[in-house]
Amino acid sequence: MTKEIISTPLAPHAIGAYSQAVKVDNTVYLSGQIPLDPETMQVVDGDISLQIRRVFDNLLAVVTAAGGDFSNIVKLNVYLTDLSNFPLLNEIMAEYFEQPYPARAAVGVAALPKGVAVEMDGVMVLSNEYY
Repeated sequence: MTKEIISTPLAPHAIGAYSQAVKVDNTVYLSGQIPLDPETMQVVDGDISLQIRRVFDNLLAVVTAAGGDFSNIVKLNVYLTDLSNFPLLNEIMAEYFEQPYPARAAVGVAALPKGVAVEMDGVMVLSNEYY
């Protein structure tokens, strides 16, 4: 088993005791991303659509640093403080992903770090030998 820590300045640095991602063999475990601007480490201003896009952009930066792209994501977990934003999440996700889409969970939660409305994490596989 080989283990590698993935880190990029193009995504927000960890705000706790965790890594942006950990690669074990050909699987990459992506830590939760919230809508922080990686340069300022501040929550992006604007409505929920801007926050969702910022989270996808942050995830993409980490995915790219690990050597993949969104087609390599096999599982995506989404946490929303307001499930009425679920249709908007689907609409924006379709801008970032192509079919076949990854497996996904979307969970309503009471609160998220820094008071944001959305957080996402996931699992990525860098080999397509199984699909």
